Amino acid sequence: MASPEDERPLIFGGFEGDDNRPEAIALLANMRAALPSLEALLQECSSHWNFEDRIYRFYHQSFKVYWLQDSTAKIVDALRALAPDRKLDEWFVQIVSEGTGRTFEPQSNDRWLQETRPIVEAFFHARFFLEMAVRYAKELERPPRVVPSGWAALLALYRLR
Repeated sequence: MASPEDERPLIFGGFEGDDNRPEAIALLANMRAALPSLEALLQECSSHWNFEDRIYRFYHQSFKVYWLQDSTAKIVDALRALAPDRKLDEWFVQIVSEGTGRTFEPQSNDRWLQETRPIVEAFFHARFFLEMAVRYAKELERPPRVVPSGWAALLALYRLR
């Protein structure tokens, strides 16, 4: 059962209303402008062959899980394009770095989790931020000071929180 504390909104900067920082306004404007391409990318990365099948391939111990790296790279490129002048969160960059640029070799099967789990993790983190960008580009007209968790995560990704 949720406590009353769980139902309180998170307040950005201690005030209700809009977040008037130019960086937050620009981020949301760029997300809204890119919404059609972000939606298409989310649909592609959520499709049977790019999501369901490739996660199955992780558990089936198939080299096809390595193909997730292509989707991860596309997502990261799209996220970077939303705020090209901003650096992305260091942890996110590290997760993506550790989960991309990998090549399957027969001996990878002997270290399957160590080799492929970072690929899946990078994809999940990237896809999460893509999904949040689509959601909040649709839902928000202005950056709020009362921040939903997904919007707060996006602000953190772009080092705005």
